[in-house]
Amino acid sequence: MAQLDQRPVKSNFHSRSTGTEVLANWNLMGKTAIITGGYSGIGLETTRALASKGVKVIVPARSRPKAIENLKEVDGDVEVTFMDLADLNSVLEFADKILNEYNSIDFLINNAGIMACPESRIGPGWEAQFGINHMGHFALTSALMPLIKKTDGVRVISLTSTAHKLSDIRWDDIQYTSGKYDKWQAYGQSKTANALFANALSRRLKGSGGLAFSVHPGGILTPLQRHLPKEEMVAFGWIDDDGNPTELAKKRFKSPEQGCSTTLWAATSKLLQNQPGVYCEDCNIAETLDPSSPMARFMGVEPHACDDASAERLWKISEDLLAEARA
Repeated sequence: MAQLDQRPVKSNFHSRSTGTEVLANWNLMGKTAIITGGYSGIGLETTRALASKGVKVIVPARSRPKAIENLKEVDGDVEVTFMDLADLNSVLEFADKILNEYNSIDFLINNAGIMACPESRIGPGWEAQFGINHMGHFALTSALMPLIKKTDGVRVISLTSTAHKLSDIRWDDIQYTSGKYDKWQAYGQSKTANALFANALSRRLKGSGGLAFSVHPGGILTPLQRHLPKEEMVAFGWIDDDGNPTELAKKRFKSPEQGCSTTLWAATSKLLQNQPGVYCEDCNIAETLDPSSPMARFMGVEPHACDDASAERLWKISEDLLAEARA
């Protein structure tokens, strides 16, 4: 099976670079971006960085009041519009609004997501993490394709995670219709789906000059952890008994300002012009590491997340799931 060319390039940035540093020499005045989850955590910092460079940022949000409150100190042109990734109708209504009101979309950053939540279902019975993290963004991107394909140089960024190492796609039971539910395996599957989505999308943008990439932002303490019990985060060594970040977390985790940097690097770097679909981390293309490497748990990309055949297989399944949901 074909694999993406996951060889690092000579990037001028690194794991601790900030989004502001990545965009320092860019003039993005007049461009337009859509950032899901662009009002919280690294999404908020992505919005802040792009808006400061003159980008019109559209932030779809399930809670407009919360988004408006979080974004009130962001300088620049930011528009908040209702959309709920768990509600297919709201995704399609949002996409229709964008298609009717805008002539181009330069950056689509599929940033929002949920992590390791208790088992739940959305829409036509989709497992929630797969349904929101992957299918919601698949539906949004698919609906926006007329605009994406006519925008010269568009870049679509799909937020994945090192958690993709926890699970390939569960091809025989994606929705956990049988067997015991594992919230971390389900999260891992959804993050593998995010990476494969960018792989498959990159081929569909080739004819129009667009590019798609997946991005692991790094470990960051943000509201993404909202579903995790305190005891679990203490057991992982992320926080202490008082709820403060541990020394291990301070050493390994990034700040939200650092966490948005790889997204912004992938959205702008000329070094990626001939590398469609690759998985990125730490402002570079990630390597496929030997499983015996001590860093393989925390860095690099697994072959199952950058396999062309798997990407096409998932794309077809996703199209079918979407068609069934809309029938």
